[in-house]
Amino acid sequence: MALLLRHHILLSVLIGFAVDCIVGDPEKLPHPVRWMGTLISALDVRLHRYADSPRKQRAKGALLVLCVCGATAGLSALAVSAAFRVHVLAGIAVESLMCAQCIAARNLMDASMKVFRALRDGDIPAARTAVSMIVGRDTATLSAQGITKAAVETVAENANDGVVAPLFYLLLGGPVCGMVYKAINTMDSMIAYKNRRYRFFGTVAARCDDAAGFVPARLCALAMIAAAFLFCFDGKNAWKVFLRDRYKHESPNAAQTESACAGALRVQLAGDASYKGVVEHKPLLGDALRPVEAQDIPRSDVLMYGAAGICLCAFAALRFLLVVFFASYY
Repeated sequence: MALLLRHHILLSVLIGFAVDCIVGDPEKLPHPVRWMGTLISALDVRLHRYADSPRKQRAKGALLVLCVCGATAGLSALAVSAAFRVHVLAGIAVESLMCAQCIAARNLMDASMKVFRALRDGDIPAARTAVSMIVGRDTATLSAQGITKAAVETVAENANDGVVAPLFYLLLGGPVCGMVYKAINTMDSMIAYKNRRYRFFGTVAARCDDAAGFVPARLCALAMIAAAFLFCFDGKNAWKVFLRDRYKHESPNAAQTESACAGALRVQLAGDASYKGVVEHKPLLGDALRPVEAQDIPRSDVLMYGAAGICLCAFAALRFLLVVFFASYY
C-alpha cells in the first residue's frame, strides 16, 4: 500500500494513457473540457466589453485566466482528495480517469483517419467535412492535397498540445496539474485570437499557452525526430528541417513539431491558408522532396504515437527516479 501511495501518480498516468489508447474519449460521456468551455464562455460574456481600453481588456482577460485555472485546480484537487479518502484504489481510479481525459491521442488519430479514409475512397466532399472538424481554416475549396496537408499539420501540432504536453504536466504534478494545462489550452483555443473581439482580451490566455507549451513542444519535436529514426522515416532530414524551420511560425511552439514532421515525411507543410475568408500568409516548412499524399496522414499518426511513447517512457523514468531518490534521501 505504501508503494502504491508513493507511485500513485506514475501508475495513474500509465493507466490513463492505456485507457486513452484503447477507448479515447467517448462522445456520450461528460468531459471536463466541455465544462471548462462553458465556464470560459460565461466569464467571457460577463467580463468582456468592447468599450473598455486595451489595458482594461487585458486585465479582465487575466482575471478570466485566474478564475478558470483556479476553479479547475480546486475542483480537480477536491475530486482526487475525496476519492483517496474513500480508498487508495478509488483515488488511483479517479486519477487514472482524469489522466485519460487529459490525453487526446486516440481521438486525434481517429479524427485524422476519417479524413484519410474519405480521401482514399475519392470522396473529396466527405474529406473536407472530416478535416473541418479538426482545423480552424476554411475547407470548402481545399483540394485533396490541401486537405491532406491540413490534416498532417493538425496531427503534428496536436502531438504536443493534445498528447505530449499533457503527459509532461501529468507526470510533473499529477492530474490536477494536467487539468490546469487543459484549461490553459482550452482558453487559448477559445479566446486567444488576434481579431477585433479578442485582440486584447485574449492576450494573457495566449501568453500562458505559449509559456505552458514551450518546454513540451521542444521535447515532443526531439522525440518525433527519434521516432522518425525508429520507424524508418527520414530522421536525418527531420533533424535538418527542425533546426532550420522550427521558428518559422508566429507561435513559438507550433513549428517545432510541424517542422520535424515535415522533414521526417520529406514533404512541405504550412504556407498560406484562408480563415473566415481572409488569407493568412505563412512561411513554408520543409522541402517538397515529394508531393504530399493521403498516406502521409497515417504516417503522421505513427510519428505522433512514437513521440508520445518515447516521451512517456522518458518522463515516467525520470519521475520514478526522482521519487525513489527523495524517498531514500528524506
